[in-house]
Amino acid sequence: MQYWRNATSLIRFATDHREGPMTTTEAFRAPPRHTPQAVEVLRPLRTGAARSRADLARVTGLSPSTVASRVEDLIRLGHVVETGEGASRGGRRPRRLQIRGDAGLVGCVDLGVDRASFGLVDFSGALLAERHVALDVAEGPTAVLSASLAHLLGMLDELGDPGHARLSGLSVGVPGPVSSTTARIVSPSRMPGWNGVSVAEVVRREIDLPVVVNNDANLMAAGELVAEGDEAVPADQVFVKVGSGIGCGIVSRGELYTGSNGWAGDISHVTVPGATAVPCSCGRTGCLDALASGNALVREMQLAGHDVSTVEAMIDLARDAHPLATGLLRGAGVMTGGVLATIVNFFNPDRLVLGGVLADSDVFVAGVRSTLWADCLPMATDQLLVEVTRHQGSGGLRGAGRVFLDQVFSVRGLA
Repeated sequence: MQYWRNATSLIRFATDHREGPMTTTEAFRAPPRHTPQAVEVLRPLRTGAARSRADLARVTGLSPSTVASRVEDLIRLGHVVETGEGASRGGRRPRRLQIRGDAGLVGCVDLGVDRASFGLVDFSGALLAERHVALDVAEGPTAVLSASLAHLLGMLDELGDPGHARLSGLSVGVPGPVSSTTARIVSPSRMPGWNGVSVAEVVRREIDLPVVVNNDANLMAAGELVAEGDEAVPADQVFVKVGSGIGCGIVSRGELYTGSNGWAGDISHVTVPGATAVPCSCGRTGCLDALASGNALVREMQLAGHDVSTVEAMIDLARDAHPLATGLLRGAGVMTGGVLATIVNFFNPDRLVLGGVLADSDVFVAGVRSTLWADCLPMATDQLLVEVTRHQGSGGLRGAGRVFLDQVFSVRGLA
């Protein structure tokens, strides 16, 4: 198995081993797969569990000589670099190791119902640039994905990436269910015209690159796994996106868990016990999404005669002690907390994370917390952290990069 130091060497190899013309993007269609031995060393470096050869020996259980040999191979092949000296533990100061970031870039797209975020993530997992714009997903897959690609290519130009030589692929998050077997969007409630769509097929009409697609809440959950500095990342987490809609992503043993078909964590259509029979897009009544999502709360404000068009405006009213806005936000938090209590009792996570615009409301967060502590078993909440996301606004982009790179740095690769 051959590995390549950077984009230039990979393009040169592809040029020398094929007939006919070749574009830059063709050179990146199938990044080389990694051996199990390489993955064993790369994984703890990517997650932050190891920062030196000594750390790798401790984490993997491999002998120091084996670790040293594999690290030297990865350095020679351009996947790992030494960045300086770490803290001494009584002997010689260890050389710090990290994934080589400049080996490639991932174009990341986080689509919402009426807004979108775009980012560029390097191969070390660092978010180098981001952009947030208004974008109506109801315009349809062709228009939305074409506009998304235009934003990413514009950001690459601003970053000074000539010919987009380092763009290795795209990772896209959508506000709807995505089949893990077909990678197609399935019955999205807020994406008219997207049912059955393959995002990868649409994107490849314009640019021939690998494309990974996932539900936005799953990507936000994966974003919480991106370590910063020497921090430890909890292995078992539940991430709840509470925005215009409600979604949930699950992390088990440090890995994103999507279930057998990709639907794991979809709490939006869980029936709220004793709730009003409000019709839901799924055809039933009393679903959490229909009662506690941002769209549902804005609708209630409007039905009460208040001129409120966004969740942000409603949250601002609650901060100014508006009684109805405050009551609706707290009620939504209580209903969401009630559904999450069952999940916490069952799954017993280390951390429950709230993200999305409603997580900016202290009243909503307080409602979730109080209900969890009231409805959960004491043993389930004894060590539980309930927090607002560390990456509000950028978590989906970080997670999109993480999910793409998980495939790049795997035995299977992107093929």
